[in-house]
Amino acid sequence: MRRVLSGTRPTGILHLGNYFGAIESWVKLQNEYECFFFVADWHALTTGYEDTSNLKEYTKQVVIDLLACGLDPKKCTIFVQSHVPQHAELHLLFSMITPLSWLYRCPTYKDQMRELKERNIATYGFLGYPCLQAADILIYKAELVPVGEDQLPHLELTREIARRFNFLYGQTFPEPQAILNTVKVLVGTDGRKMSKSYGNTIALSEDLESVRKKVMNMVTDPARIRKNDPGHPEVCTVFAYHQIFSPEIVSETEEDCRQGKIGCVECKKRLFENISRFLEPIQARRRELENDLDYVLGVISEGA
Repeated sequence: MRRVLSGTRPTGILHLGNYFGAIESWVKLQNEYECFFFVADWHALTTGYEDTSNLKEYTKQVVIDLLACGLDPKKCTIFVQSHVPQHAELHLLFSMITPLSWLYRCPTYKDQMRELKERNIATYGFLGYPCLQAADILIYKAELVPVGEDQLPHLELTREIARRFNFLYGQTFPEPQAILNTVKVLVGTDGRKMSKSYGNTIALSEDLESVRKKVMNMVTDPARIRKNDPGHPEVCTVFAYHQIFSPEIVSETEEDCRQGKIGCVECKKRLFENISRFLEPIQARRRELENDLDYVLGVISEGA
């Protein structure tokens, strides 16, 4: 069976964007491959080393979310990166052979240096994180890595590091291939990219009354003034959510909106019902896990 590896950084509470961007596909992959999924707490330090006060709690909550969403430790290995110190050892070895020019040309390095200019991330750890990422993947000789198209350059750098190591010391690591995620892109509640820094997320663990308020405040078609005005679903955040959460009524909702048969308030109420229906079983499982932390800790201990 071919081996898959992927991870997520515990930089905050997981939200719906995280679910549809990665976790949904992980749940499917665990039934098809030998899967290793980890919480990348060391990677979280590359941009958040100055304040680590929530790191331990976020790490625990991410594991709870992964289990609540359907990852099964009988089908896959779930672990915390820092609990396997050999990741750091292999990272050190890779850092010895990786040219600086490879690290400077990494797209994420340039993008985040611009986007996070208020943070002091001009550090060796941030520049060299692709070496740690390569170690995460190659230490397990993973053959497949689920990524979005925007992440392909990162995976190619891992492949280059593997090739260089193999050239210098003999064939040791396979060059991992990408599994391109067919992800459902979920925008934030304000229509922008969903991001904790924008405050426009809906957390998997969020109280449903809070979710209701966020849905009722969602951005809709700005050209629609009265309830019976014809709408333009293609520019409406609520309709974008209906496409994911309301597949059985999405065509009807689009037609009713375009013809002015349904107002935005009613449209939002329908959406909230469907988001609630999606979140309720996840949150019920979360409550069980939060009351059995020995099980959660046992999962990551066994995983490590």
